[in-house]
Amino acid sequence: MQTNWIFIGLGFIFLWLAELAYFRVAGRLGIIDKPNERSSHAHPIIRGGGIIFLVSVLAWFFTHSLIWPWFMLAVGVVAVVSFADDLVSVNFVTRIVFQTTGMLLVFYQADVFRYPLTGVIFALVVGVGTLNAFNFMDGINGITGIYSLVTLLTLLVIQRQIPFTEISLLIGVMMSLLVFLFFNFRKMARCFAGDVGSVTIALVIVFFVIQLIITTSYFGWIFLLLIYGLDSVITIFFRLMRRENIFEAHRTHLFQYLSNECGYDHRMVSVGYGLCQLAFNVLLIYSFETSNVVVLLLSVFLFALMYLAVRYRVIRKVSVK
Repeated sequence: MQTNWIFIGLGFIFLWLAELAYFRVAGRLGIIDKPNERSSHAHPIIRGGGIIFLVSVLAWFFTHSLIWPWFMLAVGVVAVVSFADDLVSVNFVTRIVFQTTGMLLVFYQADVFRYPLTGVIFALVVGVGTLNAFNFMDGINGITGIYSLVTLLTLLVIQRQIPFTEISLLIGVMMSLLVFLFFNFRKMARCFAGDVGSVTIALVIVFFVIQLIITTSYFGWIFLLLIYGLDSVITIFFRLMRRENIFEAHRTHLFQYLSNECGYDHRMVSVGYGLCQLAFNVLLIYSFETSNVVVLLLSVFLFALMYLAVRYRVIRKVSVK
């Protein structure tokens, strides 16, 4: 145990130095997120600080006998195109091709292709959609880090009872999130995750969830990402109703209304999203342990209703102003 703590301490130091090194490089190369009319920040901030998530996965890979090479290749594929998008705008089709390739590599690593084709296609659509949902939701200080940390903490609790993955990778990625949050979870953030951060952490989480689903044969674990899913899907639905281009940047997610139009502190909104997902995760674990599908479905329904009620009230309040 003492040796484990030593490695954890060394890991924190390594990731901390790697993040600071990236700040220097980003500053010199001008990888800066400048505010515009759709931004939720008012000052230039370093973009791509979430590259530390990639660094943590790479460090784990090279210190653990190069296991799961297809997973590592998948992370590399999505990270490369995402970082390129942070530097210069990459068209949507190119991003989707790289993201689909990365997801298929994850499927190969997790042995998903042994399942029926219809199931694989459904999982592919959900997987690629999740990568983009994380990217869309990465708009205010702390939201990507807090939400991802809540999900990984839940997975760590489950891992203690039902081993489904490499716990060292779980802990390593959580360490990178803590380092990132130190610089991002502030009133005036020093860095944003960028596409490279939001999409990379999404792919890692999707890989963990797939492993958990396969190990337990319980598809309810997909709802470990319920809150992000609700905000993304419902926002897209309303944008389609307004005949908007859903691929264009916008400020109509609930978290954006809360932060921008209502003026709530970014950190409070981010914590709120994390706590909502955490509360649902407790119900999700209970439904799994008791094999009670009714609890799961009722919980999803109630959280969806609460989301719609809050969204309606907030938008109504904004419209009155």
